[in-house]
Amino acid sequence: MVNILIQMFSYPFLVRAVIVGLLVSLCAALLGVSLVLKRYSMIGDGLSHVGFGTLAIATAMNVAPLTISIPVCVMAAFLLLRISENSKIKGDAAIAIISTSSLAIGVVAISMTTGMNTDVCNYLFGSILSMSHADVKLSVTLSILVLGMFILLYNKVFAVTFDENFAKATGIKTDIYNMLIAFLTAITIVLGMRMMGALLISSLIIFPALTSMRFCKQFKTVTICSAIISIICFFLGVVGSYVYATPTGASVVIVNIGAFVLFWFGNLVRMKVNGVKSINGIEKRGIK
Repeated sequence: MVNILIQMFSYPFLVRAVIVGLLVSLCAALLGVSLVLKRYSMIGDGLSHVGFGTLAIATAMNVAPLTISIPVCVMAAFLLLRISENSKIKGDAAIAIISTSSLAIGVVAISMTTGMNTDVCNYLFGSILSMSHADVKLSVTLSILVLGMFILLYNKVFAVTFDENFAKATGIKTDIYNMLIAFLTAITIVLGMRMMGALLISSLIIFPALTSMRFCKQFKTVTICSAIISIICFFLGVVGSYVYATPTGASVVIVNIGAFVLFWFGNLVRMKVNGVKSINGIEKRGIK
């Protein structure tokens, strides 16, 4: 195992990918808990499709992808939030409209500039080779920004996540904090999409949160557990991808699936054991 890690980190592109991937996984896991509890988890899928469209347009324009993808995805996140709250079009329908439209625009942009025979797998499923030095610097800076804002505003995020009406009654400007969550999510999606792909990046948001909820019941412990699970699963996925020559994004998702199944099974065993204990306790109290 040590030899494998030494070989892996002898490649600069793998070092860049692991650094960015771990930071993005951490950001996605922290935001994912709030998104899942607020039933906004599919916003990540919608924004990833928007990212695909903007990435294709940036490639067609021969400009740095992140400089276009980040502002467009942020605006799309605000639009999705606004449509979900103030329109007759519900959240799932709004996400479907925006995501499919973005995919269509991206495919047309690619076909018009490079031809219909272009392989779009790198766009859809990610490529670990796509991280340049400039991308790494920008990704690390923005990831630290996301982590810092989440930590500083943790109490407000907690209040908005669990009881938005009560938070509003206490004077918290819930609209601003909902937009902030959408803003941070959009940045995280764009940063991770280059490596995970448009179709797989939302898994970094959903799986760690759902996995940690199998065992943990408090928001703080769920958040911490989700962050730990996300980091471990990403690292194991990258190692597995290197060893077995499999796509990085898909390998990370498979490891997350394995963790979810393991935690789900463990939770079933724990519930069964606790059920037996409670029954025994009732019987003992009845005897007494």
